[in-house]
Amino acid sequence: MFAGKQVVVVGGNSGIGLATARAFAREGAQVAIIGRNQATLDTAAAAIGGGVVAIRADMSSLPAIAGAMEQVREALGSVDVLFANAGTGAMMPFEEVTEALWDSIMNINLKGSYFTVQKCLPMMGEGGAIILCGSVSGFRSWPGASIYAASKAALNSIGKSLAGELVGRGIRVNVVVPGGIDTPIMTRTAGVPADAAGAVFDQMAAGTPMKRIGRPEEVADAVLFLASDRASYITATELIVDGGVLGAT
Repeated sequence: MFAGKQVVVVGGNSGIGLATARAFAREGAQVAIIGRNQATLDTAAAAIGGGVVAIRADMSSLPAIAGAMEQVREALGSVDVLFANAGTGAMMPFEEVTEALWDSIMNINLKGSYFTVQKCLPMMGEGGAIILCGSVSGFRSWPGASIYAASKAALNSIGKSLAGELVGRGIRVNVVVPGGIDTPIMTRTAGVPADAAGAVFDQMAAGTPMKRIGRPEEVADAVLFLASDRASYITATELIVDGGVLGAT
């Protein structure tokens, strides 16, 4: 389905990003992944195979974003699909939130995604697809997740704005909105000890109408749909992959 296509997956070294990069590669795409951790990049590249391009960059930094996109240009030449998936979070009571924590989350989730699209755009042409990674938290926040929720709500808005700006160029922009997904982000989230991550996932599952959390591959399937010609008349929308959290009463 993506034979001959050039695909960039930011945050493609773990979780949803890795599952998506592997899915694109299986469908014949030339894939570039971007991540901060060299060890997980190396592991991901070996798992994806197919001549994947692995680029190390901190996507909270504008110079790093520009440098990463220059490496993409050198490796791929052009980009047909961009999945802006880099993200981080925190579980922290409002009273304990610091400016440093605010900046850390917003710089990766919001600023990073916004400027990743901007720096990638010159490599994209008509028929291109951009997918941002949102979250159900952007619609319904939980105690302790105020910054993360704000960053994801802003991504929903940016997705619509960019879709409107880019539709004249033949580029579609959509947002995939995962619910609770079994990824490593929980063990990397500030305020959640590694030994408590399992309990948090259990709580998420209990609050999901389908009574389970999702698999990264289930989100990857949604991303590939939005990137494909089957979604050629879909732009400026959110595709929710949450087991019914937002829709069920």
